[in-house]
Amino acid sequence: MKRFWPILLLLAATSCVHDRMQDLLPDADTVNVAPGADSALAYIFDESVLPEIHIKVLESEWNRLLAAFDADVNTEEYVYCTATYIKGADTTVVPWSGLKLRGNSSRRRPEGSYGKEHDREHPDWHHAHFGVNFHKYVKDEDHKVHGMQKLLLKWFKDDPLYVREIYCFDLFRRYGVWTAVNDVHCRVFLQVGNEKEAYFGVYQMMEPVDEHYLKRRKELFRYYGGHENGYLWKCRWGSGLRAVDNMVDDNFNNDDDTQNHPYTLKTHNDMFPQAKEMLQDFIEKVNMRDDTEFAAWVASACDVQLLLRTIAVTVAVGSWDDYWNNHNNWYLYFDSLGPDYRFWYIPYDFDYTLGTSGDTYFQKDAALKDPLKWGTSAYPLIARILKTPEWRDYYVACLKELCDPAKDYLYYHYSIERINAWHHKIAPYVMNETFEDCEIRDEPATFGTTPWYRLLDTDPSVNFFRVKTRVINELQ
Repeated sequence: MKRFWPILLLLAATSCVHDRMQDLLPDADTVNVAPGADSALAYIFDESVLPEIHIKVLESEWNRLLAAFDADVNTEEYVYCTATYIKGADTTVVPWSGLKLRGNSSRRRPEGSYGKEHDREHPDWHHAHFGVNFHKYVKDEDHKVHGMQKLLLKWFKDDPLYVREIYCFDLFRRYGVWTAVNDVHCRVFLQVGNEKEAYFGVYQMMEPVDEHYLKRRKELFRYYGGHENGYLWKCRWGSGLRAVDNMVDDNFNNDDDTQNHPYTLKTHNDMFPQAKEMLQDFIEKVNMRDDTEFAAWVASACDVQLLLRTIAVTVAVGSWDDYWNNHNNWYLYFDSLGPDYRFWYIPYDFDYTLGTSGDTYFQKDAALKDPLKWGTSAYPLIARILKTPEWRDYYVACLKELCDPAKDYLYYHYSIERINAWHHKIAPYVMNETFEDCEIRDEPATFGTTPWYRLLDTDPSVNFFRVKTRVINELQ
């Protein structure tokens, strides 16, 4: 009985946390929205209606965007556009909005090939990720969409099933991970000049992680002992929080995405030297304190249960391109510059999941990989937390709860129901004028190492959810 006493205490504490969160949860008809969401999120990311985003760009501005991409594939150049948001009978037109291209390795030229301007007669459209900033050029309430200043528009690169990242963020929200962003399917249209509008197809519409993301969750940050006006770092490939020979990672950068630094400060850029010093202090604490000191410090500096719930969902969906496995794709938030700062791990980018495995040093099959050995101690934050028996037990309990057939989380029956519901909504609109990704197929990405996995086929040998559930339930 002694062996289970710590975990029983943790589970009891978690139940109390859930009870206290009820006042912050959205209404039942906005279940798609994260706990603590404000009215803007509740409206924009309500799934009941498939919204449309129409973007109109002057030909000269469109050509400027294409030229900027040719000069630098990682360009952050904005061009002027008019953005129209349509949801059912509601239409919001925002002139003088900003449009830019987005993505890291997935950035694409949205029309034609290198050096070419817009072709009026035979445009060669390509799927690309876009960012729309309604507030870029005019800073007033009319230049927002129901309170939202920015939206991200992602095409379903490497996901012929059109649901992987949508599914993952939905699961985070279902499991009470309030740091996860909100997203929903949408339809995207593009008009260049006065020509006929082109239909780009079904996209994923996402909430950006920025200063507004923090403010929209201010009640939750404050409730859990933090603050929303802190220091946000975008963490890309190489962001392992490593220290070698007592030298910490130091490839830090101010807000300059074109350089693709492992750590980029996204807020309070005028305080970069102080923010950099704090991040170095954080990495030193993660690496250089002994186990007892580390456990005491991390318990005071973050919500360890929330962090482990986040990692449990990440591992359950097979997201190998993450912090723990591939030192990539996450945000790190500090609520102050003082010595008693608290930090939050913000999950991000879940394209390569649900049977799309990658060939990394640590795994080649994200369904069969042992969840207790998901990553490496070379990226130490999670590995060190799991050295504490109570936290290890809590992490395992979270994984098993996610697979519980009585709960609407990862269990294959409920997962297939959710995926079918999304497909029912978007299937009539997948055909598009890029002539790319024009059908829904139950397959993982072609580059992956496990092409046999399926999400809708219930065969226990190929269904990702069933294989993952079996592996998790074998944990001791």
